[in-house]
Amino acid sequence: MQRRAPPPTDSDAVEEPLVNLTPLIDVVFVVLIAFMLIAPVLDIDLVELASGGATQKKEATLSPISITIRADNSIWFQGKGVSLKELEKILKAEKKTHPNQTPQLIPDKQANFGTYQAIKNLLEASGFTQMDVVLKPG
Repeated sequence: MQRRAPPPTDSDAVEEPLVNLTPLIDVVFVVLIAFMLIAPVLDIDLVELASGGATQKKEATLSPISITIRADNSIWFQGKGVSLKELEKILKAEKKTHPNQTPQLIPDKQANFGTYQAIKNLLEASGFTQMDVVLKPG
């Protein structure tokens, strides 16, 4: 007759090795501290919104540098359709003739953001430091 092995008891059960989480927690804290140190230094492009109170009703005056983006993403300067390359030349000339003027950008709400961003980049490259974004209500 063959002898059977005794059934395993709780003390014979195989224990899974414990996972040491200390190195993981250390790495997470180091990354957290790095973000806390870097965050205040980041330069974030902010858009300041004008307060729209009833006491501040001003008529929008048309700037001599007025750029319109239509719904089909066409670009218009002073009522004349232009391309981005033409607009770049025009903006550089306008900066020389009107150095203290703030350009106005009038985008259609159906226009792509990429067109707005391209014009904003052209304005910055032409030397303008500010621009007014004119939003039509409704």
